[in-house]
Amino acid sequence: MNNVTQEKKILVMGYEVVIGFETHAQLSTQSKIFSRASTAFGAEPNTQACAVDLALPGTLPVMNKGAVERAIQFGLAVGSHIAPKSIFARKNYFYPDLPKGYQISQFEIPVVQGGSVEFFLGDEKKSVRLVRAHLEEDAGKSLHEDFVGQTGIDLNRAGTPLLEIVTEPDMRGSSEAVAYAKELHKIVTWIGICDGNMQEGSFRCDANVSVRKPGGPLGTRREIKNLNSFKFMQQAIDYEVRWQIEQIEDGHAIEQATVLFNPDTGETRAMRTKEDAADYRYFPDPDLPPLCISEQWIEDVRGRMTELPRVMSERFVRDYGLPEYDATQLTQSKAMASYFEETAKACRQPKLASNWIMGEVARRLNADNIDIKAAPVSALQLAVLIKRVFDGKLLNNGARQLFDMFWTGSKTIVAGSFEALDQQTEAFIEAEGLRPMNDSGALEAIVDTVIAANAKNVAEFQAGNEKALNALVGQIMKASKGKANPQQVNDLLRSKLS
Repeated sequence: MNNVTQEKKILVMGYEVVIGFETHAQLSTQSKIFSRASTAFGAEPNTQACAVDLALPGTLPVMNKGAVERAIQFGLAVGSHIAPKSIFARKNYFYPDLPKGYQISQFEIPVVQGGSVEFFLGDEKKSVRLVRAHLEEDAGKSLHEDFVGQTGIDLNRAGTPLLEIVTEPDMRGSSEAVAYAKELHKIVTWIGICDGNMQEGSFRCDANVSVRKPGGPLGTRREIKNLNSFKFMQQAIDYEVRWQIEQIEDGHAIEQATVLFNPDTGETRAMRTKEDAADYRYFPDPDLPPLCISEQWIEDVRGRMTELPRVMSERFVRDYGLPEYDATQLTQSKAMASYFEETAKACRQPKLASNWIMGEVARRLNADNIDIKAAPVSALQLAVLIKRVFDGKLLNNGARQLFDMFWTGSKTIVAGSFEALDQQTEAFIEAEGLRPMNDSGALEAIVDTVIAANAKNVAEFQAGNEKALNALVGQIMKASKGKANPQQVNDLLRSKLS
């Protein structure tokens, strides 16, 4: 069952889905948040946990300036308030992979406050409010799969800098939740504060899911932990929603809990009852002074930041005349945005460039499961095809055929200037017989022949059936071997049949 159908079913059953997110983005510093130990992924277990990470006697944490600057970058990117003074606290709980017995985090006064993340769900614009984003250290990692009947502990990750991003419960279905998560992933990778590698745990999402009767108080939430792919995220939320509704319908109360998703079974299962803030006995960390951020520091960070995706999207609307939806889709990554701009500037047809990139290019990227940076067709090659279509020197169908040849490598263009690529494309057009029919007399003869042979369609069109015209156009395109201009054919037919 697809997610759209599922969400409609939930509403029909009389329940509203309420979702909030907590996302841990591992910051892209080379050293940990309070020590100089390396954050590199993949080292031998327990080789990158130093005395500070373990809070051994006589050690003191020292704040990593790079982690603070990355938090500032994020706050600026989502329109948040950057707190001039924030406090670090100790979050106390016991778990085998937490060597200190507490986690250094922020509680009452986080460094980033408020803000929002905007995105499109289909063609509908959505906005999710952020509560906060706070700095904290990561715990270690418990390893179960390599130890029969035992658990191994790897403390390499202990002390790695995290930015925990917390939303309001603004999302109303799995599709919206996934769209939000993808947009947040785009933001943190775009500005370079996180590599976004979900498989390595650099971008981990926890979804707080509850259901309620529309207009009623919020239901009891269950937190789905460590969702490490967008596919599993949607499956987990959909299953959890169905499970909660079934429990309520059967007369059972939902208990607040932390749950895990099993991708093999497609089910969630409770791991432990969910703690509240009071259970962690937060108190200010006595070893760390307040974090003070001046306006000058914020402005220095702002001045070094790259153009933000929302700002670039606004520029695409303003400078290229694109619809807001197109501009948002084309700024999903820096590489995609650069590909579009190079194409649009070369062919001088930004809307056609947008259509091709969101259509044919996106289709082939998805089919081959590759990134735009690995696209076999360069931006200039695409610009040549688009310019020829616009000038009437190549029909859309022929352009798509050439595009597929370039993509698969059956036709190879040697890199060069726009003019050089255009000359090579001209040779391929001639060799493949893709040149459009420019002989108006020959086209008119084909039209007359088709009209004479399809008296029924002619009569139906003249009686007001517009679809009958499409049948005639199809016959003419077939007779011309696809070389006739469809718009010219349409105009000629209407002229003759009126």
